[in-house]
Amino acid sequence: MNQRLNPRMTDKERKRFLRGAIFLMATSAIGPAFLTQTASFTEDYLASFAFAILLSIIIDVGVQLNIWRVISVSGKRGQEISNMVIPGLGYVIAILIILGGFAFNIGNLGGAGLGLNVLFDLPLEIGAAIITVITITIFLIKNYERVMDVLLQIFGSVMLLMTGYVMLSTNPPYREALVQSVFPEDYLLMLLPLVTIVGGTVGGYISFAGGHRLVDAGITGKDNVGFVSRASIYGILTTSVMRVFLFLAFLGVVSAGFSLDENNPAATPFLVGLGELGYYMFGVVLTVAAISSIIGVAYTSMSFLRSFHPVFEKHNGWFIVVFITASSLIFISIGEPVMLLILAGALNGMILPIVLTTILVASRKKSVVGDYHHPTWLIVFGAITVLFTIGASILAFEDIVALWFN
Repeated sequence: MNQRLNPRMTDKERKRFLRGAIFLMATSAIGPAFLTQTASFTEDYLASFAFAILLSIIIDVGVQLNIWRVISVSGKRGQEISNMVIPGLGYVIAILIILGGFAFNIGNLGGAGLGLNVLFDLPLEIGAAIITVITITIFLIKNYERVMDVLLQIFGSVMLLMTGYVMLSTNPPYREALVQSVFPEDYLLMLLPLVTIVGGTVGGYISFAGGHRLVDAGITGKDNVGFVSRASIYGILTTSVMRVFLFLAFLGVVSAGFSLDENNPAATPFLVGLGELGYYMFGVVLTVAAISSIIGVAYTSMSFLRSFHPVFEKHNGWFIVVFITASSLIFISIGEPVMLLILAGALNGMILPIVLTTILVASRKKSVVGDYHHPTWLIVFGAITVLFTIGASILAFEDIVALWFN
């Protein structure tokens, strides 16, 4: 088993890495795509969307606890583990995750451009170009991982505080949302939004963001299982709080009879709740969400190449720069259709069962985890999550196809 713990690491460093992994996963999951998806689905399904939000949080637990623990105990990244389970599978998963991350990154740059448009009235393309330069500069810094950890903690805290304040100002129907989180009007109708937001918040690259960050930091091995489990739980809680805040903010607006702006739906609760000040707060939230998500998707997507050839490990920062630049050029050339973000989330949700099944099989292979015993309850929880997401994906497939052709 690959034990990569640095024995000279201080408690302060471990806590920094812990916070870095938490916010890398959380902010990766809460980008412009998630804002768009939440706005669209809340307007379509109203309080019933609470059911999809609650189930997505439960699924998060089943996914993240399994993936973080197995990755950290093994000291290997997701693609290496997949290749040890089925030779060649790691390459397939890496390609799927990088393609999904690429689609999301185009949306992230669109969100960045929109955020700067709100704040400074810049054209979307100019705003996206500015954010591209900023994020590329971060990854060209020698110790970019340290800078990334600090920035993501700051940005994540800003998003939580501002969105929570807006949620309170819109006065959403809390009781109705609580009831419909368990008893929605139509369970089957919730399958498409469920698969989509699961894909957008824990599918694809996001599943591995925190785990890969801990491996890169050297926090691996059986002795760190408790530490890693706490990190994954804190990450899930952080993401879940933000998810609930956003949903309730949108619900408060649409329940009061307001229609979301077709061109900028995510801005509506900020504008309705706090007027012009709220609109500028939205610009700040969208900009930091976009930058955070660009950092997360680029870092994690390219981590799926690092073990395939020494050149990827040696020049990882430059490959991240190429990934961000290519995403930016595509956005500037063809734009960012809202449907692309929703579709990318849905497809990532369909990939999730493959990824999680691979991790569950690996959790029982000594060649991967050594003498570590993965808890049976986690395997059962993970297996139920796999079966549920497979069933939901099959039932929602027709709607996903309709999205593509419409």
